[in-house]
Amino acid sequence: MVLRGRRALAGEAPVSGGARLAVGLIASALLIDLVLIQPNHPSALSWRALRLVPLELPVLLLGLLALGRRAVWLAGIAALALLFMVLVKLADFGVYTAFSRGFDPLADMHLLPAGLHLLSGSIGVAGTLIVGLLLALALAAVAWLLYRALALWARTGSRLPVSLRAVAGALALVFAGLSAVEIRTALNGWQGWNPPGAAFTARLGAEHLRDFNRSRDALAEFRTAAETDPWASREGLLAQLGGRDVVIVFIESYGRAAYDNPLYAERHAATLEAGEDALAKAGLEARSGWLASPVMGGQSWLAHGALASGLDVSDQTRYRALLASPRKTLFTLAQEAGYESVAVAPAIVMPWPEGPQLGFGTVLAAADLGYQGQPFNWVTMPDQYTLSAYERLAPNGTPLLTEIALISSHAPWTPVAEMVPWAQVGDGRVFDAQASQGPSPGEVWANRDTIRDHYGRALDYSIETVLNWAALPRETPPLLIVLGDHQAAGFVSQRGGMDVPVHMIGPPEAVALFESWDWSRGLTPDPALESWPMSAFRDRFLAATSLEPEGGL
Repeated sequence: MVLRGRRALAGEAPVSGGARLAVGLIASALLIDLVLIQPNHPSALSWRALRLVPLELPVLLLGLLALGRRAVWLAGIAALALLFMVLVKLADFGVYTAFSRGFDPLADMHLLPAGLHLLSGSIGVAGTLIVGLLLALALAAVAWLLYRALALWARTGSRLPVSLRAVAGALALVFAGLSAVEIRTALNGWQGWNPPGAAFTARLGAEHLRDFNRSRDALAEFRTAAETDPWASREGLLAQLGGRDVVIVFIESYGRAAYDNPLYAERHAATLEAGEDALAKAGLEARSGWLASPVMGGQSWLAHGALASGLDVSDQTRYRALLASPRKTLFTLAQEAGYESVAVAPAIVMPWPEGPQLGFGTVLAAADLGYQGQPFNWVTMPDQYTLSAYERLAPNGTPLLTEIALISSHAPWTPVAEMVPWAQVGDGRVFDAQASQGPSPGEVWANRDTIRDHYGRALDYSIETVLNWAALPRETPPLLIVLGDHQAAGFVSQRGGMDVPVHMIGPPEAVALFESWDWSRGLTPDPALESWPMSAFRDRFLAATSLEPEGGL
């Protein structure tokens, strides 16, 4: 009474219970609306998302009004379901940003420990624990707020007349029907009536269930395909190479954008032209084409697996299936043909049991390469050192089939390495001054233009290094296959799709084995040239370099 009197004296109107309830209902509806329209894709993160009309909102709120207080327990289940969809959307957002595809729970759960390892390397274990704790608290707070918001609508329903609750229930069923129509239209391409609004969150959940089942079915198909290998019993594999070494060099994030995007094309064109001149002086020829990588933005090992196995290794589930299958990779088949298979992997800093499963007899990981210089942030060593160390450490006495995974063009693209005279590479300490120069990753990644500039310069360094290394004088030059593993993330590459360039470099007699491929002469592939799936490379390479079986195929 005293408080009311003071408010009256001050000219304030007392706030009624009905007004507080109305404010609470509006705030609760707004919170649930924001959760339902939460984007799951970077391109949808704009003010336009606020215009989305979620059909699930009236289903939830009017349904709770209709059921009343007895539905408070349903509010808890709905809150957990909404929190789960918040996490799914966040996972989608992250995977779309990094890999230009949605999150696949069957294949992508391994990304969580990998992400934690990367985060702990950036901010330390303590920082990672703090971030994890803050995230857990934030999710718990969201769950609690959602429950309170939904429960408020349920309790409010108990105060309404039965007739109004019946109307609310009927309207909830109408919107549930509209949601079902919208979901069916989106999932099945049903040419029915397209209702106003969108059941975006419910549809996303249905899409993920559908995709989970598709991934499971695709995995079964993959395992069946992996058990059938037309090259497993062939004679004369790689015989037309005459024992010449073959080196497959993956350049990190080397995609078609290097040719199609004006931000990068001019710089790379000059580097490729200089590289062609150097190769010609060394008596080498080049042919170039396009391959379609199974991934974009990351997960390089999937591209490596697709090239080696001749199978569509587009996600971690298929990669695991490949490792568990009897499929013989290009490297396994090379071993059977008398080659020593070698993997040079400067990015691998932990045990790699997959190496022998992929057919590698010798693995030169980061610790095996003998680098004594400073790392370039995440990049353990510059590409020039990696190639120099391979020359020094490669096994002798048998022909080699080698895969080298270069990483100087891997994010965060700072500092950008520069070439030194090959004779000065030594143990890598010559690069220490470079490793301590340039802006920090935080400074580079604060601006997308800066990110793209550093990416372009880092990629150009990798291309220049490989071409310069290829032109070094050798008594018996190897057949060199240089290709990208995947495009950079979409906001960096901006164009070029899934295609990556591939270059065949070697002496004329070796390159002549591939004339039937009709690839472009030189280091610049014709833009109109058809791209092959990366998984097609293994069988076509074997066909071009192996003897025909007696009696034909």
